[in-house]
Amino acid sequence: MRRLYSTFAGGWPGIGLILMRLAVGIALAVGAGFTLRSNPPVPMEIESILLAGSAILLIAGLYTPIVGTLVALLESYKLVTISADWLVSLLVAASCAALAMLGPGLWSVDARLFGWKRIEPSPRKR
Repeated sequence: MRRLYSTFAGGWPGIGLILMRLAVGIALAVGAGFTLRSNPPVPMEIESILLAGSAILLIAGLYTPIVGTLVALLESYKLVTISADWLVSLLVAASCAALAMLGPGLWSVDARLFGWKRIEPSPRKR
């Protein structure tokens, strides 16, 4: 993960990334919840479960490049095959692709696990 991002954005860019993660995660969770309540066929049920799990990971900012790419691919597939809600699929796919490229930001689990650590050496005894 550290190889993908030289820094995890803080400040205003970091706030923008967390807002983006929250908006996309909530949209995915709500859409997956509606789909799962309607007793869908098995392939749609599996897709909705994957999207709900991805929503949780995106909100937390865990494995963001992998999850963002997966969601962008799933939503792009929905965009091509399903005509309903094509605008939502387009926006979610574009946002997840951007999150996969930009990273999760400073306020994420990825930054805590894979971010740069500062090691303070202990004072040297003479």
